[in-house]
Amino acid sequence: MQWFLAVVKQYAVFSGRARRKEYWMYTLFWAIGYIVLGIIDQILGTAQKNTFGGLLAGLFSLALLLPSIGVAIRRMHDTGRSGWWILINLIPCVGGIWFIVLAAGDGNPGDNQYGPDPKAAERGFGGPAGPVEPGYPTV
Repeated sequence: MQWFLAVVKQYAVFSGRARRKEYWMYTLFWAIGYIVLGIIDQILGTAQKNTFGGLLAGLFSLALLLPSIGVAIRRMHDTGRSGWWILINLIPCVGGIWFIVLAAGDGNPGDNQYGPDPKAAERGFGGPAGPVEPGYPTV
């Protein structure tokens, strides 16, 4: 949950890097929240016909749109790619799969053009404690 909240606190930060754990933990808690709200929509009768989500799930998705885009862009930065790579999701059928493969890959070790390595302490860079960015959980 701390990873999810760390991303939400940086809701409009599109620079820097996001490690794999940060991206996937955010995605996991987003999906859990969407499913729970979708079930509540079904119970309350606010769900749309022939779909799972409804009013609450839609508002949840809208509220977390900027944090979701931000963490996806930072994830691409960690792999050494431009944030524009998130637009690959717009390609029908294969775009989403391609993005998952890119997001699941390990980030570039060491600093890159988008910022310092968020896993520097684990990889042995940056001294005994490594650089710790404010607002990020230390795990």
